[in-house]
Amino acid sequence: MIENAEYGVDSRYKSNKERETEATALMEARLMRMKSLSRDQIIRAKLLQLKLKMEEYIKEPMNSNQNYFTEFLKSYIDIIYPKRSLFAKDIDIAPVSLSQVINNHRAPKEEFIMKLMIHSEKVYKNICAFRKRIWFQVYYHEKICDTMSNQAQWRPKVERHVKLSETI
Repeated sequence: MIENAEYGVDSRYKSNKERETEATALMEARLMRMKSLSRDQIIRAKLLQLKLKMEEYIKEPMNSNQNYFTEFLKSYIDIIYPKRSLFAKDIDIAPVSLSQVINNHRAPKEEFIMKLMIHSEKVYKNICAFRKRIWFQVYYHEKICDTMSNQAQWRPKVERHVKLSETI
């Protein structure tokens, strides 16, 4: 019988109280370490975490239709900027256009993703390696996933317009 599986098996503890005391001490030590991090270190860690999440998403098989691109975009902007309008200014787009992309009222134009790619290259330059194509990969992976998972809605309408005049 496995009891409290989240703790794993550890023979160092003679009682639950000892285990809980150690867990509390560890959490306190982690909190103290996190409090001592500078703002710059926190931003770097969050950006690295975001990059890893994006890379993991691209590797995943088809997902249900969720807005990963905009979620990643919101995270990216919010990690770096206190206001999203400052990001819009930095990439030379209207704040309204950025808001429409973030809120899924408008698909991002190719130029928007290109600017995002260049911006990310500059941001990640001193943090870690960042693949130039990752924003495009996330965006198009999401589009493919949405299209494939929604075939029941679009396929009957489109299929009526597709014929095969030559048999193979």
